[in-house]
Amino acid sequence: MDTARDSRPHRRLSLLTIAFALLGVLRTVFCLSIDKLKNQSTGERKINMTYDRRKQKKTRNQIFLELGDITQLDCDAIVNAANNSLLGGGGVDGAIHRAAGPKLLEECRTLNGCATGEAKITGGHRLKAGHVIHTVGPVYSGKSKDAELLSSCYRNSLDLAKQHNLHSVAFPAISTGVYGYPLEEAVPIALNSVREWLDANPDYGIDVIFCSFSEDTHKRYRARLDQTAGR
Repeated sequence: MDTARDSRPHRRLSLLTIAFALLGVLRTVFCLSIDKLKNQSTGERKINMTYDRRKQKKTRNQIFLELGDITQLDCDAIVNAANNSLLGGGGVDGAIHRAAGPKLLEECRTLNGCATGEAKITGGHRLKAGHVIHTVGPVYSGKSKDAELLSSCYRNSLDLAKQHNLHSVAFPAISTGVYGYPLEEAVPIALNSVREWLDANPDYGIDVIFCSFSEDTHKRYRARLDQTAGR
């Protein structure tokens, strides 16, 4: 009887050890699930980018298409589809601020906002990109001024890139998120605006990357490029 009583604490200790081990496993699984949900909700995802600025020749202008997270691109500048305050927001704006870290917000506070269609520049901070060009797209209204303002975002961003001697710039699909600009209208405006700028600056030597987070947007850019190839 004494032996049986002596073994009970050891059994209890073993059961407690197993229980704590199981709790640890469950906690790990739970944390991984939460991280996955966070990534889905914030728009962050890891996709291997094909663009490599080190392999590109800066003697000519080129257009590239990428599918993935613009914050992961290694280029001279990425363009932020910002709001007028430049103090961060949702969508790509929020993703860029999170990836760049709090110093980006501190620098943005010194810029005193940005008018719709205009662009301002900051450092890239924790990003792979050396700079962030912030531009404010129009909220879609269906009026003719929308197209001019959206086109201005691309032109002014590229003008700013040239002023700062930047030779690789990545754009998101400006205004197509919460600002409601239809992709079927925004994509041709984006490509036409960039091409017009490149034609006006034939010897500058810049890589322009259209980086799409969704496959649908990426396919629309690809289809438009194919339609206008060799123009």
